[in-house]
Amino acid sequence: MVRVKICGITNAADALAAIDAGANLLGFNFYEKSPRYIDEAEAAKIRLQLPKKIEAVGIFVNAQPADVANVCESLKLDAAQLHGDESPETVAKVARSFTVWKAFRVEPDFHLKMLDEYPEASAFLFDAAHTGQYGGTGRTTDWDVARRAAVGHRIILAGGLNLENVAAAVRIVRPYAVDVASGVESKPGKKDHGRMREFIQEVRRGERK
Repeated sequence: MVRVKICGITNAADALAAIDAGANLLGFNFYEKSPRYIDEAEAAKIRLQLPKKIEAVGIFVNAQPADVANVCESLKLDAAQLHGDESPETVAKVARSFTVWKAFRVEPDFHLKMLDEYPEASAFLFDAAHTGQYGGTGRTTDWDVARRAAVGHRIILAGGLNLENVAAAVRIVRPYAVDVASGVESKPGKKDHGRMREFIQEVRRGERK
């Protein structure tokens, strides 16, 4: 089953609605420049309300390994998503204690051999490339690159996914998981509960084809 991550959760109502819609994972963005930023204290309140079956993922951009570890430990996060320009050494340091997903901004000329430089990462998130932005761009990732990567790696597909295209993305790429933020929002940081439900229904439809 393709797992669904609703990213950029900023409030408890959206978190609970995402779970009710069928999400498997929720993402909390600790990058202060993101419109979906949430501080640790607010994230902690939401974390306490999540059922055990729901995994909580922290999103970090070029943060110090010690800072990532502190947040993951404090909030009992299930994974740290490193969404910046982190080196293999940084990923390895965090991975000593926590599950790490390494995110990449993917263009058609992206070299899949780069993934081999991060053996400690348990999954790779493919997002759309856009200069100066770390995710949440609403732009579509190159699905062909993702499809080829998914043959030998655990790939989380992000970037521009929405109700109209996610079923096709699932069918073509066959990813481990899909990740959505802007595609199910009424405005940055506020989820549209109906769109979340429809999005997950479309994911399941794509799986059946």
